[in-house]
Amino acid sequence: MKKIFLVVTMLVFTYQHGFSQNQAEKKADSTSTSPKGLQPYNKIIKDSTKSISGLFTVNQIDNKFYFQIPDSLFNREILVVTRYLSTPEGFGNFGGEKANEQTVYFEKGANNTVYLRSLQYRQDVRNTNSALAKALAGSNENPIVAAFSIKTINPKTGNVVIEVTDVFKKENPVFTIENKEKTEKKLSSLADDKTFIEKIDAFPINIEVKTTKTYTSSTASSGSITLRLNVSMVLLPKVPMRKRFADERVGYFANKYVLFDDEQQRAQTKYIIQRYRLEPKDKDINKYLRGELVEPKKQIVYYIDPATPKKWRPYLIAGINDWQKAFEAAGFKNAIVGKEWPEDDKTMSLEDARYSVIRYYASETPNAYGPRISDPRSGEIIESHVGWYHNVMKLVQRWYMIQAGPLDARARKMHLDDELMGELIRFVSSHEIGHTIGLRHNMGASSATPVEKLRDKKWVEANGHTVSIMDYARFNYVAQPEDNISPKGIYPRIGMYDKWAIKWGYKYLPNTKDEFEEEKILAKLTTDSLTANPKLWFGGEGKDEDPRSQSEDLGDDAVLASDYGIKNLKRVVPNLITWTYQPNDPYNNLEEMHKAVVGQYSRYLYHVLKYIGNNYITKRTTDEKAVVNQPVPKAKVKAAIGYVGRQLFEAPLWMYPQEIDQLISLKTVEQISEQQNQVLNMLLSSGMLYNISLKAMQFEGAYTVPEFLNDLEQTVWVNFKGNEKIDFYRRSLQRSYIEKMGMLLLPKEVEPGKALNTAQRSDVRLYGRQHLLNLKTVVVKLMHNTTGLNKDHFESILSDIEKIITKLDKPTT
Repeated sequence: MKKIFLVVTMLVFTYQHGFSQNQAEKKADSTSTSPKGLQPYNKIIKDSTKSISGLFTVNQIDNKFYFQIPDSLFNREILVVTRYLSTPEGFGNFGGEKANEQTVYFEKGANNTVYLRSLQYRQDVRNTNSALAKALAGSNENPIVAAFSIKTINPKTGNVVIEVTDVFKKENPVFTIENKEKTEKKLSSLADDKTFIEKIDAFPINIEVKTTKTYTSSTASSGSITLRLNVSMVLLPKVPMRKRFADERVGYFANKYVLFDDEQQRAQTKYIIQRYRLEPKDKDINKYLRGELVEPKKQIVYYIDPATPKKWRPYLIAGINDWQKAFEAAGFKNAIVGKEWPEDDKTMSLEDARYSVIRYYASETPNAYGPRISDPRSGEIIESHVGWYHNVMKLVQRWYMIQAGPLDARARKMHLDDELMGELIRFVSSHEIGHTIGLRHNMGASSATPVEKLRDKKWVEANGHTVSIMDYARFNYVAQPEDNISPKGIYPRIGMYDKWAIKWGYKYLPNTKDEFEEEKILAKLTTDSLTANPKLWFGGEGKDEDPRSQSEDLGDDAVLASDYGIKNLKRVVPNLITWTYQPNDPYNNLEEMHKAVVGQYSRYLYHVLKYIGNNYITKRTTDEKAVVNQPVPKAKVKAAIGYVGRQLFEAPLWMYPQEIDQLISLKTVEQISEQQNQVLNMLLSSGMLYNISLKAMQFEGAYTVPEFLNDLEQTVWVNFKGNEKIDFYRRSLQRSYIEKMGMLLLPKEVEPGKALNTAQRSDVRLYGRQHLLNLKTVVVKLMHNTTGLNKDHFESILSDIEKIITKLDKPTT
């Protein structure tokens, strides 16, 4: 560690900003003999040559560029990050976004050659002095990605001089856009006459290369696309930070590799979490170990892009600083801070990979994202460029009006007051910064909060509506106007899970021998923490079957939470015309916000539907005395079916009022019918019934297929209301139901000579046939209570049932 600081100190001491004549080179003996086979130094690097000192000394002669590499930097790992500087309109990427990332090192080769190799860190060995380490070294060869002829040697410093013009100007896989990206953008050959190096800057631990590259492209009207790129070459620490192995019960981004260990009988797949290097100052270690808060050796700093409108900068900074409390849980104070970009400091560059920046993009994309650049050897986060798109404000305004409009009068307009918008920006900033410090989404966090607590003013204002800001739990849509909950109980905030996760990832453990001892200690601490407080459960990205882990949901009961959400939507819809009014607006606002209402309604519906046919999955270790897989309680599944019957199969005409329909043409019939049809498709699919049957076999007392079909039947096959508008949708729903049963029992996708799939070969078709026969009796009873069109409808239904059964029972020849 001390050696690293000494090297950096020496580099800083010798660094000069801007091109100037290198004094050491001026004094070089121009008559000195050159190494065998090389040109004399003064024939290549003349007194008039532009020169800049930094990680490497960089020389420019006309349009040619040279690196002078000292012996100390050969075989040192260098992180190479390529970013877009500027792109054409409509390109899809913006200035500051990453285009490529690789780790390389320079190596001296034979015959006066220098090789650039790409480090492939996919395998490692625990004991570096073992025979296994030699075997691994002998079986892995890092690819050579560039070769350079040594032009000369600096007689004063001994530095090797190579020309690097072509490697940056032409296409090299390390210093340009990834091939996959070029394929997607349909970029083909490089136009050499329209491609050039703009500038190369040298800094103490990094080199910055700006290039302009022009590609032929079939998608561009001009036939070509010009991009400006910045390549950062950042020297990685000589001694990597200690690894910290991931635990799937705590949500961190991680680098994967394979570990070989003499003491193990098989190779192990390991994951290293991505985190900043956060350590106490040497003089404060004892204080830290006593439990006192101390400042870290190196603070985590995020700068705000000077292109950011000034009024939003304080809120972005506040979102960064909100994480200070979480780092205090790990024993550090003032560990992270947001700062304005020092615009008067010309030595700093936004593209410089030494600086983490929230970049502000003038983009219509309603989004923000928080990437990280990390050392592949250790997971140490080197820097992050958070992407902040201008139209993220459109997104949060839409969310807030639809979800919180009934609760907060400030939400009831298209242009929010700056203070309110600033607070919404702050929460998005906190979420994205969470990603940049290593945290993944925790879509299960909101399930730790009981739904009724979301309506408890005192409780929710004190604790927040979710235990993690890394969930997509936007605003408290469960709260009702009569609860009088302030914004404290509506906005997301950094919660108990976030503080625990930061403590887990960043706690300094100097008294452990190595990362393997750390792993054991942290595993036990994790087990103990989760046993004591199950609310710390990490629910992952919401992509598995567990209904507790979903995006955009709230609370521990999706049915109850969604019913409350519907109540609030029923308050929003009648006010949309007023709330969306702006002078001379051709009802674009109304159309946009009505679509947002429909989208929110659909989220509630699909949150509930995930209860059906799925399991709870809780990642555990063998030391925990609890199961991993559990069935969703039968009562919750039955409640979910009841919700579908109540909120969808009873046509939601409240969402399509005539006052709005006559202004923007809602296409009510198509919208409602299509949603009902989609849900029936899902519920009566062979896959859904097969899942339910598997769960019934897996868990004693679980929901069965006959129970499910019986409950579903009772939501669809009910007496008509006598209201023609409502009855119209009910008839359509029932016809669709019979159509889906026909598809289940007589699958069209099974062509002659092709086999049934697993679900179709199972018992589900037997259950379906039994259900269809029972349904005949139900329809007959319903028909006795009807006349006219409804009676004709039921007669048609009975005829369709008979046709299906006849085809089903028809003997094959």
